Amino acid sequence: MLHRLRAGAVHTLALACLIPLAGCDGNPAGVGEPDLDFITTLSITPNPFGYAPLTAEVTLTTSRPVQVEVFVAGRHGPASDVRHRFDTVSRQARFPVLGLYPGWANTITLRFFDANGAALGDTSRTITTPPLLADLPTVTIDAAIPAAMTSGMNLVSYFGHASALTPQRPFMFDATGAIRWYLDFTNHPNLSNLFYDDGVERLANGNLFFGDRSTGRIIEMDMVGRIVNEWTMPGYDFHHHVLEKPNGNFVLTVDKQGAATVEDFIIEIDRATGAMVREWDLNQALDNTRRAWPTNFADLNVDWFHANGLAYDPSDDTIIVSGRTQGTVKLTNDNEVVWILAPHVDWMTAGDGTDLATRLLQPLDAAGQPITEAAVLEGMTNHPDFEWAWYQHAPELLPDGTLLLFDNGDNRNYTGQQLYSRAVVYRIDPSAMTIQQVWQYGKERGSDTFSRIVSDVDYHAAADNIVFMPGAAGFGPGAYGKVVEVDYTTRDVVFETTITPPTAPFGITFHRVERLPLYPPD
Repeated sequence: MLHRLRAGAVHTLALACLIPLAGCDGNPAGVGEPDLDFITTLSITPNPFGYAPLTAEVTLTTSRPVQVEVFVAGRHGPASDVRHRFDTVSRQARFPVLGLYPGWANTITLRFFDANGAALGDTSRTITTPPLLADLPTVTIDAAIPAAMTSGMNLVSYFGHASALTPQRPFMFDATGAIRWYLDFTNHPNLSNLFYDDGVERLANGNLFFGDRSTGRIIEMDMVGRIVNEWTMPGYDFHHHVLEKPNGNFVLTVDKQGAATVEDFIIEIDRATGAMVREWDLNQALDNTRRAWPTNFADLNVDWFHANGLAYDPSDDTIIVSGRTQGTVKLTNDNEVVWILAPHVDWMTAGDGTDLATRLLQPLDAAGQPITEAAVLEGMTNHPDFEWAWYQHAPELLPDGTLLLFDNGDNRNYTGQQLYSRAVVYRIDPSAMTIQQVWQYGKERGSDTFSRIVSDVDYHAAADNIVFMPGAAGFGPGAYGKVVEVDYTTRDVVFETTITPPTAPFGITFHRVERLPLYPPD
């Protein structure tokens, strides 16, 4: 008869613990503990693929259908516990254990329930993990109001490294600042030079996905480091962002191989077949000779647009593209410009002959009246009710149809004297071709959260919060990143953390951060 297993059995990658009869260490179970004689086999393999050191995978067979809950004891009170009950009721199961601490003897408990939810018993084990990589950063919690925060952990698409630049190593930290998950592809046969640029996000099916510039692939991976699927892009090189559409297809920013310019094509890939559905050539949609926004980071004769972010608008089946050195543009599937969100300077004729001045959005003041001052329209100065976004990133459509951007603020008003970045929300009326600023945060923070490159911003509807994430604050040797969550209505800070890498190549700490549940939906 199989009884509850005694805590303290340490599992290693080399030897998963398979238990037909007794505790992992071979000792009998504790007296008086509930019977678990329905378990036929149970194995726990830490870091099963060698790339996710703070994970394990459980393989289970039972003589009756059971439902399993995984519990990982936190080190900082109940709020740091990780608990997840899987939906499946079955006689066979394979599932991840997530949220382990580095360099720690982690206590995990598996709890079993029958098909009606009645408790059948539990078993506890200890999984000892390796120390945290030296390349990973210090995470300092500056403020936290748990009841007001968006739930979940923070997935950081990390750039900071103490040694080599690649492979890039994403990680997740909890509300206490503890790192509870990360990837290390140093020894992977194909991803040892991983360069994911914008970073890692979660698919609708719960797996993670990212583009890899080094291999020219889109990678789908589960939380324990298992590669689930890959898509190639023959004729193109990946950079920056890959987006999952509601129909499952991928839209991504690419270089077209053999072209004289870079970061100015977008393609859609069919999820099921891997075939290219369509191509957007920004050289045709826009004017690749426009030089209104100079930059110290690229040769504008080659990298004139620098596409760095995408959003999809299901209301009219269009895409929104952020170009760091041009502005934000909405495009139809036929590569036609719907509108341009940028100062009204030097917009001439597109490659396809379109008069781009007819696609510029007219800013409105808070009362809904047109702003007509030429200095504001051209971006020379700001209006009390309106500012353009400068060298922006991370476009996102909110549930009410407004557009959220990370306004980096590089070269703001063409002077570079006002060092602040913002999260900004605009209401755009494509019929009237107007734009109105309806919300902002960050200007009041000044240079503390100024990030002239990279960075992210997200809206979380459940808490009605904006998470503002300058990824290259303190640009230079003292670089750091910030995650600042604010109440949308009050703009009060409900969570703030500072991420400080040992070394920040290019002055970048991270490109993006996603707040999401550690366990994906079943």
